[in-house]
Amino acid sequence: MQPRLVQYHCSPELLGCRELLTDAAVTRAGDGVLHFRHLEPSLSELLDVAVHRFSGRVAVDEVNGDQATFAQLWAEASRVAGGLKSRGIEIGDRVVVRSPAGVRWLEACLGVVLAGGVPVPVGVDVDDSFADFVITDSGSVLVLDGELPHGVPFIDDGASPDEMAVLAYTVDRSGEVLGVELSNENVLSAVAALLDSRDYGFDGVRNLVVDHEFSSVRHLVHILATMVVGGTVVVAGDYWREYVHTVDVVTGRPEDLLAPRLLSLGPAARAAARSVRWVDCSGSPMSAEQESKLLAVFPAARQVIGWGKTETCGAGLVLPTESAATHLGSVGIAYGGMEVALFGPDAPDGFGELWCRGPSVARRYWNLPEVSRSRFTQGWFCTHDTARIDADGFVRIVERNAA
Repeated sequence: MQPRLVQYHCSPELLGCRELLTDAAVTRAGDGVLHFRHLEPSLSELLDVAVHRFSGRVAVDEVNGDQATFAQLWAEASRVAGGLKSRGIEIGDRVVVRSPAGVRWLEACLGVVLAGGVPVPVGVDVDDSFADFVITDSGSVLVLDGELPHGVPFIDDGASPDEMAVLAYTVDRSGEVLGVELSNENVLSAVAALLDSRDYGFDGVRNLVVDHEFSSVRHLVHILATMVVGGTVVVAGDYWREYVHTVDVVTGRPEDLLAPRLLSLGPAARAAARSVRWVDCSGSPMSAEQESKLLAVFPAARQVIGWGKTETCGAGLVLPTESAATHLGSVGIAYGGMEVALFGPDAPDGFGELWCRGPSVARRYWNLPEVSRSRFTQGWFCTHDTARIDADGFVRIVERNAA
């Protein structure tokens, strides 16, 4: 039997209380892929709008350290951009950003963007051999891992949706290190999809990121989504000491929220826990016991589970709280303009390799044309994840690609 590609569809009503992505939000273009209708052309222009709207609000807050308002962050990032320009950074140059999560990381990353460069995030905890490979492979002309350069404020606002915005590295299940070219449209679409799935509002959501480094594109998407609505990214803090509305466990460490001390909270801590409206563990495969503990710690929160890869900008599938009980083990259904399909001889029966396409899906890998041709075809990304999809479009991952 010849392998087959079978596409699966789901109704927006299955996503629960909100109907996501109405016809006004996305449209199918000539390439066959759904695209958002009204995106800003680039990251710099998206943030420029937020900065002018929320200039006096706190954009990033290190609970035991620094904080910066939108205006302060933008001003400092523009000075970093000027410093980069004085060092010869040109449009499209790659610059590695390797520093702990916090104000300085955002100043560095945004400084690269405002200079017209392409940030290449590298975790502070990865071994030096991996970091050296990324620096060499990406052709980065500079590494920002200490004092940041400063100069006359500079803002490049001429980027287009198709230009590369971020070069993010991931590791395939074979152990091959892959640089994923993510365009402005990819990142902005992932941000739009995240915001469309959550009712953040514009009153100042506080989003705690439970990580001490921002090394993945999912980190960047969650940060940008918070800033777009005038919210505050809370870094390296304790939710039971600070009132926050969203807790994001981005890199797969649910144990950070399940330590024994958290399960016997005092009155103030319990009140803080009740302020949490979402707990996002999309990057964290969790046991039923862990899920039960999370719901006990955060009684007012909706738990968010999903699926995404570096090649999809961290976006892809989400499992609504309302559907979790009836679709145990599922990682959700497609949202954010994403579409899913199965490839293989058993695809008509709901089993095969998971393929996906959408506005947040990358087009290729960096400097790997043959691998790109094998994984990206006619708008579809071949994930190498083996999955089952039921009649309603809910996906269950049977075997994961390590990336």
